Amino acid sequence: MEPKKDYHMTPEAFRLYGRALVDWIADYYERVEDLPVLSRVKPGEIRERLPKDPPEQGEPFEKIMKDLDEVILPGITHWQSPNFFAYFPANASGPSILGELLSAGLGVQGMLWSTSPACTELETHVLDWMADMLALPRKFRSDGAGGGVIQDTASSASLCALLSARERITGYRTNERGCDGRLTAYVSTQTHSSVEKAVKIAGMGREQLRAVAVDETFAMDPKALGEAIGRDRDAGLVPCFVCATVGTTSSNALDPLREIGRICRDEGLWLHVDGAMSGTAALCPEFRHILDGLELADSFCFNPHKWMFTNFDCDCFYVADREVLIRTLSILPEYLKNKATESGAVIDYRDWHVPLGRRFRALKLWFVIRHYGVEGLRYHIRRHVAMAREFAGWVEAAEDFELAAPVPLNLVCFRHLAGDEFNRMLLDRLNESGSLFLTHTTLDDRFVLRLCVAQTRTEERHVEEAWRLIRETARELAAEEK
Repeated sequence: MEPKKDYHMTPEAFRLYGRALVDWIADYYERVEDLPVLSRVKPGEIRERLPKDPPEQGEPFEKIMKDLDEVILPGITHWQSPNFFAYFPANASGPSILGELLSAGLGVQGMLWSTSPACTELETHVLDWMADMLALPRKFRSDGAGGGVIQDTASSASLCALLSARERITGYRTNERGCDGRLTAYVSTQTHSSVEKAVKIAGMGREQLRAVAVDETFAMDPKALGEAIGRDRDAGLVPCFVCATVGTTSSNALDPLREIGRICRDEGLWLHVDGAMSGTAALCPEFRHILDGLELADSFCFNPHKWMFTNFDCDCFYVADREVLIRTLSILPEYLKNKATESGAVIDYRDWHVPLGRRFRALKLWFVIRHYGVEGLRYHIRRHVAMAREFAGWVEAAEDFELAAPVPLNLVCFRHLAGDEFNRMLLDRLNESGSLFLTHTTLDDRFVLRLCVAQTRTEERHVEEAWRLIRETARELAAEEK
């Protein structure tokens, strides 16, 4: 008989290399500020550095760590750099990383309460904490008809809300026979593209999605929404879903929830509120006006992985009536039946989202809340907003720059007065420098630069240096143009 072999990593080796990897991560955070924010590799360059075939024999962990430095790190865009001002952030923190490590170590598959009761009950409890921390309407807590669940992203939350709206309006018939092409959904011209993807996945069809006009602040125009719904009803269609946004991706616009909510209530439409990044601001009482009217919504989501120092992925999705969501998504094959589920006394989160399987995401959110406390979270949110508003003040005071949108929170949309092509060149030059990373959008058909202050370790000096670099680079470009 062949001698017994064991290819597993021993507990002793795990301790040794685990400590080495934690040290590597800690060192990374100490030096990330000095690394080029945007990766400079060319397409295909990382794959060229990797062996064509997998190793036949296991390799030393030291060699893996060496390739981490020499092959992987050059291909990383450093989202955790304090000079990352692009998109919206995916910020992390020490307690969140440790919570993720623990989740990986436990290896829980939390599809049912019975597959790990703590996975389910901690999630329910932490989501109720979050509802109180944001001062959400009580109907979103689990001790009523509603409740919260952790999705991977706001895209999945929007899809689940849309599916629930589809089933509620049709008496759950579309789950049995499919869509008949009459259902319509409504967003603004500034709504995230994930809703467009959702209507395709839900079988409603992209042609049934209406893009409603916005006002001068880029927020949805309630009058235009009402008119669009009326036109569709007159055409024999069945309006069923509206997505309002608290902090649009392009400009951080705040849709008027109360006016939109009244229309949805009167028309019998499901109102979903997407607060992916900006929802976190409601931790601070002075910013809770952004959620005024949320009591009229059927669902709400926000991403702690964007602005609450909880590493990706982690979206908090709330519904006012969980029975609609569960009835929309639940299937119970024989192999998942168990006494706890049959008792009706537990939550099985597999019924609250598209996948069956689910990770123990609540651990990292729990770690973050317990480490920072509500006070610590509020402190950093306020600092980010203050830094963004100070940057906006510098833009307003500059003779050669202008603001392109209001600045309600932590995103500044601005542009150089020299025109679209100049701003394109300015953005490229800035990002090529490696000193910071910005992204762009178009507002009123104009090319606009975006600077979002939300990275965990961004301080005043980083924002000041960003503005200095922006102005200096603009002057260099203007001189070259002459």
